[in-house]
Amino acid sequence: MADYLGKDTFKLGFGLMRLPRLTNGEIDVEQVKVMVDRFLEAGGTYFDTAFAYGGSEEAIRKALVERYPRDRYTLATKLIANGSINTEKELKRETATSLERSGAGYFDFYLLHALQRSNYKNYEKFHLWDHVRELKEKGLIKHYGFSFHGDPALLEELLEKHPDAEFVQLQINYADWENPGVASKKTLEICIAHGKPVVVMEPVKGGILADPIPRVKAIFDAENTGASYPSWAIRFVASQENIITVLSGMSSLAQMEDNLSYMRDFKPMNEHELGVIAAAQAALNADQSIACTGCHYCTEGCPMNIPIPEIFTVENRKKGSPEFRTLREYAIVTQDRGKASDCIACGQCESACPQHLPIIELLERCRVMEG
Repeated sequence: MADYLGKDTFKLGFGLMRLPRLTNGEIDVEQVKVMVDRFLEAGGTYFDTAFAYGGSEEAIRKALVERYPRDRYTLATKLIANGSINTEKELKRETATSLERSGAGYFDFYLLHALQRSNYKNYEKFHLWDHVRELKEKGLIKHYGFSFHGDPALLEELLEKHPDAEFVQLQINYADWENPGVASKKTLEICIAHGKPVVVMEPVKGGILADPIPRVKAIFDAENTGASYPSWAIRFVASQENIITVLSGMSSLAQMEDNLSYMRDFKPMNEHELGVIAAAQAALNADQSIACTGCHYCTEGCPMNIPIPEIFTVENRKKGSPEFRTLREYAIVTQDRGKASDCIACGQCESACPQHLPIIELLERCRVMEG
């Protein structure tokens, strides 16, 4: 498409899910202010938060909304119907709460959050599609769409049933390009076919592609360009068709500066660079790492309080590490919490996982780290 919603948006978006935190666990608002300033100075405009991102909406009010004119930025947030709230009134109240927390007055982009097989019917049941249409009529949002963690067939179904959705937020990265559990390439193609522009989430797969496995690092290092590992991942997705912006969940000023160093004057990848990405994809496909993004949706209802993403991170990182280090890291992440062996196979985690991982089976595999 030659023209589309958000075509001229700065191609790096500021994802607010993983903001820097102080030692007491609270968001470091002063550091976020500096990051916001650098982002805007570089030409960035798109900020992405959500009702479910603890403290994020309040933090962006202090760091952005109270410090800059409303026309200097674009703010997106999300409404989630994940089953923990089960009345239409309470779900629709999320919008008012988000407006109050952020102080933004209105949202430029408003999303029905994390639609997938396990929850998409909730958005119909509680008339939330009608809700976003009404919000737009009232001027409380400018554009509405949805973020998606399902299979291609469900995406087709949703876009056919709701052709008025103005955009879609998809998980796209080079690791998941052909991964049947995510199907980045296929879901992007579906959105293009339906004329829907795309906001990209998880371009570095929750940080995994910022520190990829050694064989992938070797492929990028061989290019001798000095480009960071995240730059390869983010530029790849920003080079795709119909992209509004690519969200990076930046949690430090250093990450911000690195991202801006190559996105300030973004140039799409050339054929040679795309070939390098293809080689990295082949290397990843030969690896058996657990493709967890660390979103923690799986842990919210775990009856045994098992820190599943942290356990998987230790498992993924153990290649080449001495056994004592792996055992020590495992002991740290499971301290005062459940261990892999505590899993009772209730299945709650698997129904909540956006990556559709066989978590019960994977936890069984991770028990070996208990020594």
